[in-house]
Amino acid sequence: MLQFLLVALLVLLYTYWRIATKRPKLYPPGPKWLPIIGNTLLLRSETRRYGRQIDVFRAWKEKYNSSVIGLKLGSELVVVALDYPIIHKIHTSSEFDGRPDNFFLRLRTMGSRLGITCTDGELWSEQRNFVSRHLRRSGYGRNAMEELIQHELNELIEVIGTFAEKPVWPCNFLSISVLNVLWTFTAGKKISSNENLAHLLELMKQRSKAFDMSGGWLNTMPFLRFIAPERTSYNLIRRFNIELCNFFKPIIEEHKNEFGVNRVDEDLIFAFINEMKQNEGVSSNFTDTQLIMVILDLFIAGAQSTSNTMDFIMMSLVMNDEIQKKCHKEIDAVLSANELPSLKDKPKLAYIEALILETQRFYNIVAVSGPRRVLRETKLGGYRLPKNTTVLMGLETIHMDTAHWGDPHVFRPERFLDADNKITNTERFVAFGQGKRKCLGEALARASLFIFTVGILQKFKLEIPPNGQMPEKRAQAGLLTTPTPYEIVFKCR
Repeated sequence: MLQFLLVALLVLLYTYWRIATKRPKLYPPGPKWLPIIGNTLLLRSETRRYGRQIDVFRAWKEKYNSSVIGLKLGSELVVVALDYPIIHKIHTSSEFDGRPDNFFLRLRTMGSRLGITCTDGELWSEQRNFVSRHLRRSGYGRNAMEELIQHELNELIEVIGTFAEKPVWPCNFLSISVLNVLWTFTAGKKISSNENLAHLLELMKQRSKAFDMSGGWLNTMPFLRFIAPERTSYNLIRRFNIELCNFFKPIIEEHKNEFGVNRVDEDLIFAFINEMKQNEGVSSNFTDTQLIMVILDLFIAGAQSTSNTMDFIMMSLVMNDEIQKKCHKEIDAVLSANELPSLKDKPKLAYIEALILETQRFYNIVAVSGPRRVLRETKLGGYRLPKNTTVLMGLETIHMDTAHWGDPHVFRPERFLDADNKITNTERFVAFGQGKRKCLGEALARASLFIFTVGILQKFKLEIPPNGQMPEKRAQAGLLTTPTPYEIVFKCR
């Protein structure tokens, strides 16, 4: 009897193992997975070995000779796309417009499935359209936006001047300037306390380093938050969420107290409150919680990506003196010493624009993009993807594709200039995404990067401190690519 039970148990275990490790029919190639945890353990160990998740995916692309890699992380089927035509299809096809409904994304939005970034369907469409309409009404992409950035540039120049040519890490002040531009559109004014803002930005940096786009162990096995809340960074995200809520709520209450119909277009919060009042007494997505989640999405999206790019631009200039000299020469030929840079100057400052594009291409702030959710069974690269499969996109593989760029590992702004010194070769530049889910803040980010870069170079020369070290080219991995801390000197020109 005991032997029979033992044999039955072994048969059951074998059957379970076969079912749990079986790949779906016509699923993309990739490493074999284990029951329960799937490829999570393998992906984590390989990421430690290669240094970054995108490097693991690139290695698997070569190993399995496929631009589409099929994984399983916990109970979630995950596919990674690593080629431009395939990623372009994901960006532009409606069946890939969904977002996964998993523990990590719900934790990111404080346990809800609200906001814009982590939602899909009617809620996503309604809220995205609302934010887009408001931004257009309030001058987004027009003179009002440019004047706001120019005003922040003046204050940024003053801040740099106070350093008196002492070594500084640009990240410590650039992020505040970038975020203040976004926050003025959101709340109608700058963030009053730089100390409070600096604390929130530090929490955001920790959050970015602690996770990758797959969500890590916490997404695979959420119960680990009870066993190791610190090690899994569960407590970090909770602290971040709580502090952001505490930061947003007084500002929202202040807007409610000051609300008037003549103030609807002043900022996003007033516009949202107006929608809430118009929908009183009926079922609506315009609620206090949704407002907090929308602000959270804008804060997270704008706080790091643009400031990290500015940081990489400063780093690239100090590492490439000839490039910096070309920038200075171009600016001096177009602008007088006290003339504020403007978006109308872009055609005449094409080398600066090329420098910004090359920085985004070379350093890839978002090396792995997503996650997307397959809304219905579909095919990708000839493989079958079941409904609800999670899809990640290796944007860095597009920007580092030797077949297209020729010398992708060389930092060369000229690749984006044609013989007439006009911007070209941008068809495979995907830093802001493509399609319906393209970055909402693209116009603001592009304008900020251009005006801040020109304004800084107009006034300063960037140098390595005496006896200082050249910045490390290798960046820090995480949800977003972050420069390794470095110091430079801003010398008055």
